[in-house]
Amino acid sequence: MSALLTALLLVSAAFAINGFSPQKRVGFNLGDQWEPAIAADGYGHVYILYPQYGVVPGCANCPVPSMVLVVSNDNGATWQLPRQITPPGTAQFDAQIVVDPADRRTVYAAWLQNDKSDTIVAKSADFGQSWSLVVADRGTSEADKPVLAVRGPDVYVGFERARKMRVAASHDGGVSFIPADIFAGVRLAGAMAGAATVDPAGNAYFAWAAYAQNAAVKGRVNLYTIKSSDGGKTWTFTPLDVSGAPPDCAAQQCGWAYLGAQVTMASDGAGTLYALWNAGTAQNDPERIYFASSTTAGATWSPKLDVSLAPAGVEHCFPALVAGSAGDVRIGWMDTRNSPLWNTYYRSSTNGGATWSPEIQLSTYVRGYRYIQPKGFSFPFGDYFEMSIDSRGETHAVWGEGLNYNSPGSIWHTSGR
Repeated sequence: MSALLTALLLVSAAFAINGFSPQKRVGFNLGDQWEPAIAADGYGHVYILYPQYGVVPGCANCPVPSMVLVVSNDNGATWQLPRQITPPGTAQFDAQIVVDPADRRTVYAAWLQNDKSDTIVAKSADFGQSWSLVVADRGTSEADKPVLAVRGPDVYVGFERARKMRVAASHDGGVSFIPADIFAGVRLAGAMAGAATVDPAGNAYFAWAAYAQNAAVKGRVNLYTIKSSDGGKTWTFTPLDVSGAPPDCAAQQCGWAYLGAQVTMASDGAGTLYALWNAGTAQNDPERIYFASSTTAGATWSPKLDVSLAPAGVEHCFPALVAGSAGDVRIGWMDTRNSPLWNTYYRSSTNGGATWSPEIQLSTYVRGYRYIQPKGFSFPFGDYFEMSIDSRGETHAVWGEGLNYNSPGSIWHTSGR
């Protein structure tokens, strides 16, 4: 038996045991697929939104990148053909997509366009078949990394613009937005939004990674959450952790902060908050994955917990987190325990993180891709990945893989429990 066949049989056996399907490519098979977002509703639909680089098949004059939507009507068993979420316009960046947890039906999406000066929010009431669009914020400088949170009529999109944190809030179901700088008197060297959530009580939260203005730009990263209990009029600030400067990324042709600290968060059906982040204890050291929870509406957080089983010195990045009913929290990340190759890992908890399931490797070998080897893939293609919970309670994960930051790459999906 050949080594390749043996590896394939081992992969198939492992996935039969861990309950997740082998990874499957989604989106167009031409061009580059990058930084996907995912959401699932209560009616069997799963939505993947991503920016299509390189070429947009079937549309020679489409801008690059263009936002492409892939929809499943049967909880990910089959997928509709990829299509642009809106007619061709200007280039579109940084996909976000969420389902309203209040009705588990209405879908919202967000992205940047018009040279990243416009932050767009789109809404669909017919399972992603048609969309209404609104400009939530427009500026004269580039915005970066929008994150989206929804509950009922309350819709929030947060992002960086001109080295400031900015949030646009809507309380009429995304029809109109009021944008404002957060902590307007504080100017940062950089502020990266990681995630947002609206809890059942209507409190809005954002998680951020920030570089202080009075520190070296390539210095430490401050991780924190902010909260508003008055519809986004005022915000309170809670520090979460501090990370050393990011590990070097030059060999993979990416910017200095690409492997830097990020933080994501979610709230469950009881209002408990969960945060997951990567951070390093010293400058440029490999980073670990940490988890914490809050039952005090974000005022205090539990001590951070290292949730990875990888040996010390292994690089960890790109945290992903999703929460469901009370105590149901599921986490994912990428690490290099098979150095220099990367893999995607997953754990879950039914008691709010008090105990965890065994660690599961979600990524697997797929023939025909030079960046995928039996022990892992060459490099994460995009600086985040996402997870969602479908109508059956199963987890869906989607992420990107490539040779390096600039190489052609593609996005991959798996589901299971």
